[in-house]
Amino acid sequence: MYYYLLFLLILIPFLAFSGWASARVGSTYSAFDKIANRSCMTGYDTATRLMHNRGVYDIAVNRVDGKLTDHYNPSKKVVNLSMSTFGSASVASVAVAAHEVGHVMQKQEGYVPYKIRNVLVPLTNIGSRLALPLILIGILLDAFWYAAPMPVGEWIVYAGIALYGLSTLFMLVTLPVEFNASKRAKKMLVEDGVLAPEEVAGASKVLSAAALTYVAALCVSLVYFLRFMLIALSFLRKRN
Repeated sequence: MYYYLLFLLILIPFLAFSGWASARVGSTYSAFDKIANRSCMTGYDTATRLMHNRGVYDIAVNRVDGKLTDHYNPSKKVVNLSMSTFGSASVASVAVAAHEVGHVMQKQEGYVPYKIRNVLVPLTNIGSRLALPLILIGILLDAFWYAAPMPVGEWIVYAGIALYGLSTLFMLVTLPVEFNASKRAKKMLVEDGVLAPEEVAGASKVLSAAALTYVAALCVSLVYFLRFMLIALSFLRKRN
């Protein structure tokens, strides 16, 4: 009980931070989405110009439903811009579009953290679906520890923790990828004349707010992972 209360005391501030980060990215985007950029370029215009100026012509730019649902799909060779970004000529929209092009350039240049993250994607997709169910099943099976011919529940818990660890590793690798894409975005926006140097501060606030959501997600994931590791240690103490 003591360890569980300690876990909650550690988790609650990170959950609050996660909620604050999500609210901040929404409010920051909304604020700078009301400010038109001087070049009058939309998110679509920006993504197209930045890629073409760097010799990338085989990546399509599509519009997808939603707000802040922007993402780059390397397997389909398409940059998907949300409804709020695609046709908007605001400082916020061009910042988000440039960020996605930053991911395109990471792939083009073979940026190592980006390559590592892509390798982890299929493993993480499996892990995120199976990790928690396996841990819960393992704990239930462990209730029958003495009736089982071998510690089946214990090994299922270990498997769940390993899968959850992959998800946490993915989030850890994601941080440098996202920060690097934002850094590339701000540089490209000025180099290609999409934003004036004095407009970059607004774009930077939008991108920094978005980055905080990744930091918050990693913190929450790490807390849960440490909790699961304590469960594993309790199994080892029981065995000894």
